[in-house]
Amino acid sequence: MMNLAQLRAQLEQSFSPLACECLVDGDHSLTVKLYHPVSGQVDLVISGLKLDGLRTPESVEALIEELRYELESNSLRSSRNPEPM
Repeated sequence: MMNLAQLRAQLEQSFSPLACECLVDGDHSLTVKLYHPVSGQVDLVISGLKLDGLRTPESVEALIEELRYELESNSLRSSRNPEPM
């Protein structure tokens, strides 16, 4: 299993120019936050990821694909339903 710093670096590389924050919760689950480093605007937060499931390069790649899908889904929802002013 890769360590948290390696996972964060791989996520940041995959989602550049977004920054990534990885936090381990008390139950040994992972929370991943992808955000804009300058503005701090958060694009995605996923909680409850099991660290035990991130033992192989393939499982990390599957996580990256899932996060890409979620980011795309969020951006599609945002463009269809703009915030009222």
